[in-house]
Amino acid sequence: MQNSEALSLSFALLATAGELVRRINDGVVARGFEGKSAYGFAFTRIAAGGATVSEVAAHLGVTKQAASQLVEELVRKGYVERRPHPGDARARLLVLTELGWANTRAAEEAAADVVREWCSVLGEAEVAQLRRHLLGIAPSGPVRPSW
Repeated sequence: MQNSEALSLSFALLATAGELVRRINDGVVARGFEGKSAYGFAFTRIAAGGATVSEVAAHLGVTKQAASQLVEELVRKGYVERRPHPGDARARLLVLTELGWANTRAAEEAAADVVREWCSVLGEAEVAQLRRHLLGIAPSGPVRPSW
């Protein structure tokens, strides 16, 4: 593959990822929730059985102080609540509230809307193949924003 082709592919993937995040965010807003993509990236970690602020910070690739500010905002807006940590009396476990789960479901619906549009353009078989290919090269680990 020529450098220009590799660069073109890189730009296409980056543009598609950015557009996907924007469209999911817009879909969350259209469903009546406040749309901030940072919320969604935090929700993905908290939804996986709860998380501490340190775990959210590591997931997002930010400082603990930045994660604390985000978590405080999520708590204040009713998306997340703090509970006693079952394994560490010093820590607090963050869990999604019903409002947080509803926001997460809205994001899932918005993502499905976008993928359905891709299917109408490329066909379901091609999108399924694209999914398999991307899963084969996607890095393991958290899905995080590019701050």
